[in-house]
Amino acid sequence: MNIEDYAMELEKEGERFYRRLSETAPNSGLIKIFNWLAEEEVKHYFLFKKMKEGMVSEVQPSDILFSAKELFKKLADEKSFDFGETQVSLYRDAQKVEKKSEDFYLQTAESTPDLQKKTMLLKIANEEKKHFFLLEKIIDFVSRPQRWLENAEFNQLEEY
Repeated sequence: MNIEDYAMELEKEGERFYRRLSETAPNSGLIKIFNWLAEEEVKHYFLFKKMKEGMVSEVQPSDILFSAKELFKKLADEKSFDFGETQVSLYRDAQKVEKKSEDFYLQTAESTPDLQKKTMLLKIANEEKKHFFLLEKIIDFVSRPQRWLENAEFNQLEEY
């Protein structure tokens, strides 16, 4: 399997994973974020498809972090958190998919003599890094109520 085929398979794997997450997400905001992430993976898939056909396209940086930040603000205002450990575990699995892709693109860029392909691979690796970061923020967001309760109990104790 060549680099492009493997990269396309990675992106398809990511898209499928995010589509499944959007189907099981307990919140409309998270459903939206997972659909955005799935669409990002589709964009990457087509970039690699073009690369396989001999064309190198410009990678457009996504604004997913900004959009997600705005959505998190709305979710925080709703104050309706119903997330379990199963969800957090799934989001950590999604991080593994993103990290696997990022590492592959960085390693491939290192060994690619073609400057255009190298640049494209590095930009896509950076996009995957953004996705990893976004997932970390989702994990923080959905696990905050449990952590806050644990920490709140001990922060309220007076010293004797």
